[in-house]
Amino acid sequence: MDELSPNARRVLEARYLVRDTGGRAVEDFEGLCRRVAGTVAEAEVAFAGDVEGTAEAFFQALFRREFLPNSPCLMNAGTALGQLAACFVLPVEDTIESIFEAAKRMAMIHQSGGGTGFSFSHLRPRGDRVRRTHGVASGPVSFLEVYDAATGAIVQGGRRRGANMGVLRVDHPDIAEFVHAKDAAGHITNFNLSVATTDVFWAAVERGDDFDLVNPRDDKVTRSIDARALLGEIARCAWAGGDPGVIYLDAVNRDNPTPQVGVLEATNPCGELPLLPNESCNLGSIRLDRFLRDGGAEPSSEVLQRIDWERLDAAVDLAVRFLDDVIEVSRHPFAEIETVTRASRKIGLGVMGFADLLVDLGVPYDAPEAVALAERLMARIRARAERASAALAEARGVFPNFRGSRVETGGKRLRNATLTSIAPTGTLSILADCSGGIEPYFALAFVRHVLDGQRLPETNPRFEEALRRAGAWSADLVADVRRTGSVRGIESVPESVRRLFPTAADIAPEAHLDIQQAFQRSVDNAVSKTINLPAETTPDAIRAIYASAHRRGLKGVTVFREGCKGVAVLTRGTEGVEVSGDEAGDCGQLVCG
Repeated sequence: MDELSPNARRVLEARYLVRDTGGRAVEDFEGLCRRVAGTVAEAEVAFAGDVEGTAEAFFQALFRREFLPNSPCLMNAGTALGQLAACFVLPVEDTIESIFEAAKRMAMIHQSGGGTGFSFSHLRPRGDRVRRTHGVASGPVSFLEVYDAATGAIVQGGRRRGANMGVLRVDHPDIAEFVHAKDAAGHITNFNLSVATTDVFWAAVERGDDFDLVNPRDDKVTRSIDARALLGEIARCAWAGGDPGVIYLDAVNRDNPTPQVGVLEATNPCGELPLLPNESCNLGSIRLDRFLRDGGAEPSSEVLQRIDWERLDAAVDLAVRFLDDVIEVSRHPFAEIETVTRASRKIGLGVMGFADLLVDLGVPYDAPEAVALAERLMARIRARAERASAALAEARGVFPNFRGSRVETGGKRLRNATLTSIAPTGTLSILADCSGGIEPYFALAFVRHVLDGQRLPETNPRFEEALRRAGAWSADLVADVRRTGSVRGIESVPESVRRLFPTAADIAPEAHLDIQQAFQRSVDNAVSKTINLPAETTPDAIRAIYASAHRRGLKGVTVFREGCKGVAVLTRGTEGVEVSGDEAGDCGQLVCG
């Protein structure tokens, strides 16, 4: 295994290593990999599998950092806690009992390292009558604030802050209040917010019509509003602070793997996993840049020929088995969650290091070749994951909710109702020393703002290597890039290098969406992708991004404008930074991964 970088070691030591009662680490990275691999492989006992051989195969993949599961698995496998899933959705019904039961369960899930999502769409609007008390309702946003305050008092697994997603349907009477819920600086800091838009809403936007708001208590229309004006408000709030994002609810439910069981209304904190109430899911990511033949960086052959497809296939096979085994050995926090989770056995296999892979192949992120490669890669991963799940179904049986599922109607027999999902990866990509998820480079030099105000500086080693190969490296030039984080406008950087290393804000929004769409075509859950935008972006441009994402059939989209008042966990440039730290993610998002 290659050496862990200093930042990878900081994250490893601060977040993942098991400690004794005195707070001292009692394992190293190899020990962590042995602990996780051995614990997950214990699932093989139930199926008369080769526990020892499977544990060794899992260990090798983890130790080489070719595949990593979500953070709760790395933190909790083999410990007394034993909760290994990252993502949960909890039901919130229109009763005080349900509202505060969800808050209690949220707190306990956060303590185990999981992130939670909620739909507040069933709650009656502010000012509505409450028959039992003869009073009036305080509305969804008031309870969102309660959940946010509770989250602020909890550190996930003792090692990271809680992450939540709050969702409200676009036709809820309190939608305007929800859209503006984060207007005040420092308000509702432990939630990502998303508006669940419908095809009916988008049709009204297209026609310039009014749009009905409906009280969920009695399904009666309370009033009608201008659909375009509401979209404008959503875009302006996202321009100002990064929230809310947008979920395309009908697109999500068109891919609902178990429509016979229920409707999907909410997602995990970063949006890549739509889940049923009381459902959990575990994630894992394959590090794509590990799968180049001979590890060469010179683009001397056709791009697709330089990827070791056979090794990638084998990694997918192993990852699907690993994630299915996680469901067996994880200690689910509540009986209802165990029942719902095991009924569909959803897993979310994704990727990280996509930007690194493109550079190693000599392909710019915003080139048509990158889109074609994204589509080819994810199609291959998806097809191989189905094959692996089918083999597990043959040996272990299909998931219990198979009858009436999209899998059955599609003529397949699979062990898992869903297989693929693209997470932002956050700290996992720091541990793996690769780029996060499918994101482009945020900057070529940047600082991650992390837990408790700590900061991690990073400078892109591939960029410095490219400068040296081009004969353009100099200490002064590198210092300039470290001050700004970008090569845009630095004429002393060769054009070929500038072209190969665009940063997130250099890339046009439609090019971001091209990549997201290419991956989404072969992802049965959803794709977490932040469209990072330059400071001069207008609210109208953000509105256009939301509309384009809907036309493309995407399931959700998040934007973050540089310099807005939202909480950025990345900032450009590294000058003058001294750091330690243990938490990071994608710009403008709380990260579950």
